[in-house]
Amino acid sequence: MHMDISLPLDLLHASTAGLKRLALDTRCREAFLQSPLLAEVLAGPASRYILADRQAELADKLNILADKGYLLGLEYVGEEVSAPDEVEAIVAEYLQLIEGAEAFSLWRPVQLGFDLSNVGLLISRELAVQNAARILKAAAAKEIRVVLSMERSSMVDSILSIFFELAPQHANLGITLQAHLHRTAVDLERVLPFGRKIRLVKGVYREPADVALPRGAELDERYLGLLERILSSGTEVAVATQDGGLIQRIRASGLARGVTEFEMLHGVQPEVLKSLKEAGLPCRIAAVYGVNWYLHFLHRLAEYPPNLFVALADLHQPERIRFAAAY
Repeated sequence: MHMDISLPLDLLHASTAGLKRLALDTRCREAFLQSPLLAEVLAGPASRYILADRQAELADKLNILADKGYLLGLEYVGEEVSAPDEVEAIVAEYLQLIEGAEAFSLWRPVQLGFDLSNVGLLISRELAVQNAARILKAAAAKEIRVVLSMERSSMVDSILSIFFELAPQHANLGITLQAHLHRTAVDLERVLPFGRKIRLVKGVYREPADVALPRGAELDERYLGLLERILSSGTEVAVATQDGGLIQRIRASGLARGVTEFEMLHGVQPEVLKSLKEAGLPCRIAAVYGVNWYLHFLHRLAEYPPNLFVALADLHQPERIRFAAAY
């Protein structure tokens, strides 16, 4: 039976908004954490994007990807944690991961990432600074870089202020900037003097029109302009996007020659990243692991709503998911 699943643009946009609303609904997120059944049902489809539940399961998978020629990034999935004991457990997870980095002998140069809201920012700025510094110091001893993730617009000032405070003392620190925010061109000029690696993303959070651009041609133009400005400064930059059309424009413009790396999330359009690697461009797979993956999974579906069909097919036939096969 043939089915045409092409969807009107307005329906795709509405689907994206609906998925992001589900992702941000704290009731749904709490239900996921408290319901083993929900996590168990969704675990199959989510495994396309989540590398592993536990740190002990990482080494083999990371080494398989590294052996294929990819740089790797790793993040312990989760954000917006407000319980002190949970925050400390997350910091301890990162410190343990860094301590055991030798187990991943092939995935150098490694890069770690985390949300400041995952390491104490919702409790206090001081706690976030303290915990980020603990991770950075341990990572530097193992020659591991850390790139801070960026979060919703209401948190950008706090995140940047912590970056500005920590960067002078921690040479292994980088920062993520979101192209969709109207403020980013100004923020970029404040970040560039530090000479630190910038991870340029479009931005995944749903924001009002007076704060950010929606997906579309105007956002693509802004992304290209920001990328050109970063390259003109000589600053390292990761093009972190899953947008194949935008990547094509970057390559056609000649800007790709100056890009430090192209980064894509694990499980998202691996064939696109593979084609970049085969063209001789440096490529990084950004992988996440852990059990608090509800938000990450919903965001992956929201980026491209037809992935809902993929998730349903994966639910029906888990054997469809073959780790690293498309890379």
